[in-house]
Amino acid sequence: MAKVTYKDAGVDLDIYRQSMAKLPKLLARTSTPRVIPMEGGFAGLFQLDFADRLFARNYEDPVLVSCSDGVGTKLKVACAVGNHRTVGIDLVAMSVNDALCCGAEPLFFLDYVAMPKDDPGLLEQIVEGVSDGCLQADSALLGGETAILPDLYAAGDYDLAGFCVGVVSRKQIIDGSTVAPGDVVLGLASTGLHSNGYSLARKIAFDVSGHKVTDRVEELGTTVGDALLTPTRIYVRPVRQILTQYRGKNVVHAIAHITGGGLHENLARVVPQGVQIVIERGSWPVPPIFTWLQRLGDVEQTEMDQVFNVGIGMVLVVSASHAESLRAQLVTAGVEAFVIGRAEEGPQRVTWGKL
Repeated sequence: MAKVTYKDAGVDLDIYRQSMAKLPKLLARTSTPRVIPMEGGFAGLFQLDFADRLFARNYEDPVLVSCSDGVGTKLKVACAVGNHRTVGIDLVAMSVNDALCCGAEPLFFLDYVAMPKDDPGLLEQIVEGVSDGCLQADSALLGGETAILPDLYAAGDYDLAGFCVGVVSRKQIIDGSTVAPGDVVLGLASTGLHSNGYSLARKIAFDVSGHKVTDRVEELGTTVGDALLTPTRIYVRPVRQILTQYRGKNVVHAIAHITGGGLHENLARVVPQGVQIVIERGSWPVPPIFTWLQRLGDVEQTEMDQVFNVGIGMVLVVSASHAESLRAQLVTAGVEAFVIGRAEEGPQRVTWGKL
């Protein structure tokens, strides 16, 4: 009787070690002075604060903030295109942007990659994107897990999950409770679909219209595949800059990350009793990817609104007296921002208005 090995079962430990050997450099480029080195350890170590005056944060009554998310079926587009270098940015963005909604500073990130077999080149592409995302978010890639699951995933498939931990002083937590009539709603431009609605987007782009990922569409200015793979914008630096500048002042009253459920459902999560938010349709430019998909699929506007971000990836509800200054600062930081609505006295809800 022949002896059975782990390799016979679909897991090649030699290739696994090759894959792991490529990762330390990608973690090291995101390291911050608060990362405590522990080579070969079973966990990543991160010091919340320390004596170095240059980097110490001095949080008052610190509260840890944790988030977890994935990338969804955008991964199917990455596989079809053969480009896996940006989905890692999406993975980081989905969690750090959520943490930002509480006013938190994202501290570190962990990733989980599940594959049917070891593929050192593919893994390096994915984690390179995660590392790039962590650099954009000023977060340390502290560790992660690579799972080889030959019986769970078909050849060519893989899945990603990400986990972010941040921190905020208790008195600086942003939860929407201070939103009041008269506040202004600022919409921060998305880069496109971000990481939501891809089941519908793929059905329209490929099944309904018959496009291939390599087809160039003049309306989009690029190929279908590249348009759908545009990475999610990470809003950490520009928004954190504002929160740091106005620390202790009642300026930013609510932050909403616009993901699945669109503007209406995500903004509704931070609206207090006695306040309604009126969003003015037409107050921001809608990127071509949305109008293209809507036309090809003959999609109702209400469906677009609840599936996609339709051009706004994050919303800040701010005091009216600071609205224009904040908008200008965001633009200077490289993020287009628009006044897209207002807070009014009324039933607790988000509703649509017109210009």
